[in-house]
Amino acid sequence: MTDQKAPAAILANLDAMLPELEAIYKDIHAHPELSMQETRTAGIAANHLRDNGFEVTTGLGKTGVVGLLRNGDGPTVMLRADMDALPIKEDTGLPYASTATAAGPDGKTVPVAHSCGHDMHVACLIGAISLFAKNRDRWRGTLMPVFQPGEETAQGAQAMIDDGLFKRFTKPDVVLGQHVMSLPSGRLDWRTGVVTSAADSLQIRLFGRGAHGSMPEASIDPVVMAASTVMRLQTIVSREVAPTDSAVVTIGALQAGTKENVIPDEAIIKLNVRTFDENVRTRVLAAIERIVNAEATASGAPKPPEITTLDRYSLVTNDADATEKVVDAFRRSFPDGSVEQTKPTMASEDFGCFGAEWQTPSVYWFFGGDDPEIYAKAKREGTIRSLPTNHNPRFAPVIHPTLETGVKALVVAAHAWLAS
Repeated sequence: MTDQKAPAAILANLDAMLPELEAIYKDIHAHPELSMQETRTAGIAANHLRDNGFEVTTGLGKTGVVGLLRNGDGPTVMLRADMDALPIKEDTGLPYASTATAAGPDGKTVPVAHSCGHDMHVACLIGAISLFAKNRDRWRGTLMPVFQPGEETAQGAQAMIDDGLFKRFTKPDVVLGQHVMSLPSGRLDWRTGVVTSAADSLQIRLFGRGAHGSMPEASIDPVVMAASTVMRLQTIVSREVAPTDSAVVTIGALQAGTKENVIPDEAIIKLNVRTFDENVRTRVLAAIERIVNAEATASGAPKPPEITTLDRYSLVTNDADATEKVVDAFRRSFPDGSVEQTKPTMASEDFGCFGAEWQTPSVYWFFGGDDPEIYAKAKREGTIRSLPTNHNPRFAPVIHPTLETGVKALVVAAHAWLAS
């Protein structure tokens, strides 16, 4: 039988493991891999699973890894960590900073960095599975760690599902996941209901007619068309979304032409939409299509614009009962004041695919990665927005106590089921 003291007993060996986990983290940080290219990271995860006695499946959804550790009758708990890095040039100045480059989807060489914290996620999950494997007398059930590719491009979770995740493995009783964020290290943030927004990324191709820069009357200028479109798109949130609702429309790229005295034939706009409500999402996407087509018509475009979906993330929604169970466990195991309820974030995640499509409860929480003293000083001075956030070239969590917090959170949350 297990008891409520078991999480502390399982975690008793954590301090002794920290040097090894820190080395794993630094190694992965220094060797980042782009989405759906995470072969080295997947190999590290798979080796640690095998060393700890897990049944291991590799290559699921291209580079995904699934482990199973059966330890008697009891619930099955899935723990997920994402593995991919970003096409960003790291600017942290750390001795283990990435200098890696890789070929992106278009074949062009880009810098690569773990500027979102997925390297920390992998190290934390390796730590958690190692602790469970070494303390099998303290829990019962099946542990199912999942190392997922392609979160940054919204490909990985669905790729694993399409490759038979739901057919090849038993449906878990709960799906658990976490993300390091720009919060004071040692802190955990949680909420029930919607946690992260839905996101839609679109590419809009506007068609014009090229001409010499000295003869604009011979052209249909796609640059002006694009500029007008960008400005009009900014009115969607301010004039078509109720103040009580939330939406973000961000233009991330506007590309047209190569020379100052040549009016080009076409222009490209890339944009991103974030929403918390499906009706709002539908209205915003419809407004984008209406505005883009209307601006093209007003400009006399030779043909309608092409609107292409680049990626889509669904909402991440926490099950109320499962969240209460996790939070109760956190509060028993973490210091007072370190477990706080938060608001939904406009960030997006494909973690929600697992619970939603498997129709099983899921819980997703955030843990801090900022130096607590630096964060507190910035809060006092009102400069928190100046701290590097996820996807910033200078983003890198402080290793301690971030690593300990992430490992401990996974162990405590999973044990809330495995203790039964």
